[in-house]
Amino acid sequence: MNHLIHHIASGQVFFTGVALLAFAALLSTGKKGIAKRIAFWAFLSGVAAVGVSSTPIPYWCYAIAGLATVCWMLSVWFDKHRWFWTMAVVAVWCMAAAIELPYHIVTTIASSPSRSITIIGDSITAGMGADDESERWPAILAREHGLKIQNLSHVGETAASALKRVEGRGIAAPLVVLEIGGNDLLGSTSSAQFARDLDALLDYVCRPGRQVVMFELPLPPFHNEYGRVQRESAAKHNVALIPKRVLMSILSRSDSTLDTIHLSQTGHRRMAAAVWRHIGAAFQQNGRGDHN
Repeated sequence: MNHLIHHIASGQVFFTGVALLAFAALLSTGKKGIAKRIAFWAFLSGVAAVGVSSTPIPYWCYAIAGLATVCWMLSVWFDKHRWFWTMAVVAVWCMAAAIELPYHIVTTIASSPSRSITIIGDSITAGMGADDESERWPAILAREHGLKIQNLSHVGETAASALKRVEGRGIAAPLVVLEIGGNDLLGSTSSAQFARDLDALLDYVCRPGRQVVMFELPLPPFHNEYGRVQRESAAKHNVALIPKRVLMSILSRSDSTLDTIHLSQTGHRRMAAAVWRHIGAAFQQNGRGDHN
């Protein structure tokens, strides 16, 4: 079950859906009844997979893909121009996959002028309060890699409350890691409000000479808009996104969390390792490598 949840929330199920839709289209050109039945079930499975993936590709791309899919279905039903629309629907869905693919590839970051990081996060970073005795992942990063950490994370943090916190305390480091938005997504914040709050937060955080890296949110089914907000805000403010499969690969492991969201000690260690894999290159040049 954890593998299925990871496959869905990480967005990887979108590519499974595209493959099933392409397979269904190609198989529908056959004359045998069994081929058509398999194509039918592959088509339904593909539509379901794309739907639950919450993949925030552009609206125009979904519109073109949807139109091509309907035309392909009609061509099969009326047995007219079937090959043309089969190739068209395969090409369009492959285009959609190509648009989505870059968000699943890790981006590189530039060398940092100091070994200091500011971390802005919610309870995945801050832990579960005073009774939580685990060593949080920012502390593990500091200890294992000789980093100076300014930890501005807080239990229950949203994009709006994070802005108030950083305005009050300031940002001390040239590299900022954001793990924020989960409470907006799972709470009462609408996607429109989240867009305003995240834009305001990034507008404050992003400054010339400062690198900002943000975890992309793993999305529940049919929550595309929150992902679209994150991507558009990241592009606007030149923020590097860590693919959502990275965070989901930690949360989906039973021994990584206490309650499917908040990290156990094992989860904090995995989170620290995951963050270092993505930001470690910033400290590898000019003699600023790992201190271990």
